[in-house]
Amino acid sequence: MYVDVSKSTQYGKTYTRYLLRESYRDNGKVKQRTIANISHCSPEEIQAIRLALKYKGNLSDILKGKDDIQSSQGLSVGAVFSLYKVAQELGIVKAMGNTEEAKRVLWMILARLIEPGSRMANVRLAQRHAAVDVMGLNSFNEDDLYSAMDWIESNQRSIEKRLFSSRYEGNIPSLYLYDVTSSYLEGEKNEYAEFGYNRDKKRGKMQIVIGLLTDENGWPVSIEVFKGNTSDVKTFTSQIKKLASDFGCESVTMVGDRGMIKTEQIADLSEEKFYYITATTKAQMETLLKQKIIQMELFTEKLCEIENNGIRYILRRNPVRAEEIKDNRNKKIEKIRKTVDERNKYLSEHQKADVSTALSLVNERIEKLNVSGFISVEASGRTLTIKSDENALKEISLLDGCYVIRSNLPVNQGSKEIIHRRYRDLANVEWAFRTMKSDTIELRPIHVRKKSRTGDHVFIAMLSYIIEKHLREKWKDISITVEEGIHELSSINNIITKVDRVKYNQIPKPREMGSKLLNALSVTLPEAIPCSDTGVSTRKKLELKRKK
Repeated sequence: MYVDVSKSTQYGKTYTRYLLRESYRDNGKVKQRTIANISHCSPEEIQAIRLALKYKGNLSDILKGKDDIQSSQGLSVGAVFSLYKVAQELGIVKAMGNTEEAKRVLWMILARLIEPGSRMANVRLAQRHAAVDVMGLNSFNEDDLYSAMDWIESNQRSIEKRLFSSRYEGNIPSLYLYDVTSSYLEGEKNEYAEFGYNRDKKRGKMQIVIGLLTDENGWPVSIEVFKGNTSDVKTFTSQIKKLASDFGCESVTMVGDRGMIKTEQIADLSEEKFYYITATTKAQMETLLKQKIIQMELFTEKLCEIENNGIRYILRRNPVRAEEIKDNRNKKIEKIRKTVDERNKYLSEHQKADVSTALSLVNERIEKLNVSGFISVEASGRTLTIKSDENALKEISLLDGCYVIRSNLPVNQGSKEIIHRRYRDLANVEWAFRTMKSDTIELRPIHVRKKSRTGDHVFIAMLSYIIEKHLREKWKDISITVEEGIHELSSINNIITKVDRVKYNQIPKPREMGSKLLNALSVTLPEAIPCSDTGVSTRKKLELKRKK
C-alpha cells in the first residue's frame, strides 16, 4: 500500500491529487487499485499516512524513539500562524486572492506587525518565521516583494471592495468617518513629495498626505495618498465618489473635521444625496455670533441646538477644555514675564547693552507664543515693562472651550446627542493614524519613491492596522499590549522532527500566556505542519563593516 501523487495544471493553477493505492497480482500480472482518494486530507495527515505505511512493521518502536529520529529547533511559528488565521477570519486572505503576488503582499502585511521594516527586512524575517510553511509561499527575495507591491496598484480598489462586501454582507453602514494626516519622507525623490502643513513636526522634511475613510466604529474602508501640499478639502470629493460608485452606498452621512467640509464639498455631497456632520472654526463661530444665528448664553455644558435654513447647529462649552486653554494661556504669559525679567537683569548688569535689542527679543517671543493680541512690552529708560490689554484678553477668551457642530442631517435621522456623538467618533480615525505611525506598524518614515509603491506601502499599513485593531479588541481583558502579545506568540518555535527522510514541523504546547492569547483569538495551533524546505534569501547581502 502506498500514496500515489500526481500533479496537473489547468488555467494557470496547479492541482495535486493524492490516492491511497495498493499493488496486487492477477494471473501473474502486477496491477494497482485505488482504495481511497485522500486529496481532501491536510498535508499533515498525508505525511502521517506516508510515515505509517513506511514503518508499518515497527511503527511503535519509531514512536518510542528506538529508531533513528532526529530533532532540532525550527522557525518561529506562533505569531505568523495566529496572524494568518486572524487575516482569514477578517476576510483579508479571501479578498487578496490566492496568487503568489497576493501571498507575498499578505506576508508584508503580517511582517509589519511581527517586526516592521523594509522589503529586505521582510525577507530576512521570513528566514526566522515559518511564513513559507504556514502560508504556502514559494521562494522569494526583496525584488519579488517589490513586484508584489506593483501588483497592488491595479488591485487595491477591488481588494477594498471585496473586503467591504465580506465585512458587511449586504448590511451597508450609513455613516462614515474621514480624516487626513501627513507623513514625512526620507529624501526628496518621492513622486508625491511636497512641502506642506507637517503634522509630524519634522522641519525641512517633504511629506505626503494620507486620507483614511472608516466606518462609524473606526474599521478602515479605504485609504488614499495625495501630494504633500494637498489641502484637506481637496481630498474629500474622491471619498464621496468611492462610496457612491465603488461601494454602492446610499443615504450616507459623512463626518469630517472642522474645515474639511466647505461649500464645494457640501455641493458634491448634495449631488449624491449624502449628508454631513462637521464642526465650525473659531472664525465661523464669530461670524455666526455677529449674524445673531447663535448667542453666547447658549454655550453651556449641556448640548443646545439651533436650526437655521435647514442647517442644524449643536452648541456646547466644555468646562475642562476651557480651563486647559486658560491654564495654557497663563503659562505663556508667565514665560513672557520670565523673559522680561531676564532681559531687565541683563540690561542692569551690562550698561552698554542695547535696549532695542532686548525689546526686539521679547517681541519675538510674544509673536512665537501667539499672545500678541493682548500682551505687549514697552521700554522706559533701561527697563522693560509688560502691558496687558484686559479687554482684548476678555474678547479672546470669550469662546474658550466652546464649539459648534454643524449638520444637515434631518431631525428624524439623528438627535443632537447622536450628531454630537458621531462627530466625537472621529477620534477613531485619529487613533488609527497614531497606531499606523507608531512602532507597531511603522508607516513612517517612507523610503519608496514611486507613486504606486507609496500608495501600496500605505495600503499595506492600513490592512495591518485592521488586524492590529482586531487583536486589541480580543486581548482587551488580558494585561498585555498588542506588541507584547505578538512577541509572546513569536517565542513559540516549531521543532523539526526527521524520521529517515520524512521531515515535519512539530509545534510544542505554548506557555500559559501564549495559551491565553490564542484562546482569546479562538486559534488552535496544530500539532504539526509540513516542512517544505523552501528557502528564502535576499538578493542584496548586508555589508560586513570592519572596525578600524
